[in-house]
Amino acid sequence: MGVISNGTTLLDAGALDSGIVTGAMTLLSTTTASSSSTVSITSGINSTYKKYIIKVIDIHPSTGQDFRFQVNAAGASGFNETITSSHFRAFQNEAGNTTSLAYSASHDLAQGTGAQILFNGVGADNDQSASGTLQLFDPSNTTFVKHWIWHGTQYQSSDYNIVHYAAGYINTTTAIDEIQFTPSTGNIASGTFKLYGIS
Repeated sequence: MGVISNGTTLLDAGALDSGIVTGAMTLLSTTTASSSSTVSITSGINSTYKKYIIKVIDIHPSTGQDFRFQVNAAGASGFNETITSSHFRAFQNEAGNTTSLAYSASHDLAQGTGAQILFNGVGADNDQSASGTLQLFDPSNTTFVKHWIWHGTQYQSSDYNIVHYAAGYINTTTAIDEIQFTPSTGNIASGTFKLYGIS
């Protein structure tokens, strides 16, 4: 069945353009952290897909720490591309007597080349970890800047649940083909990173 609007056929049945993201996920790689100072994904991000998703699963730090990401443009090194972003978070403690929903000015970037904070103060107790999803849109496009969205939840070292929402753009029209995750201090003791292409 085709998609028709106001008498005009927009898409014929079976003729969906390959450039339109439909949502099917293809697992491209799995990276496991083990006392890792960084986790870098340096292959698999290319023009094959218009959208990529990285699932960050049960990141457990060696010490209480922030968790961040940065990218490389094709042919670049250093993971220091220019990012502008917004970040807000909601939290509640275990006692249920401290809550907040607020913009996090200390977690955003304004044409910054440092690493973008995704989580802050992830706990290092045996039962503490963090998980989330990073979406990267059309990273091989050489006309537009590269947009991304982050959504994650963490068990903070001071016994808070914090939900993070962040989004922004990487201010380059050069293709992006590498991404790196880093703690602010210490190591990522354990955790899994799954890269998916979205067709």
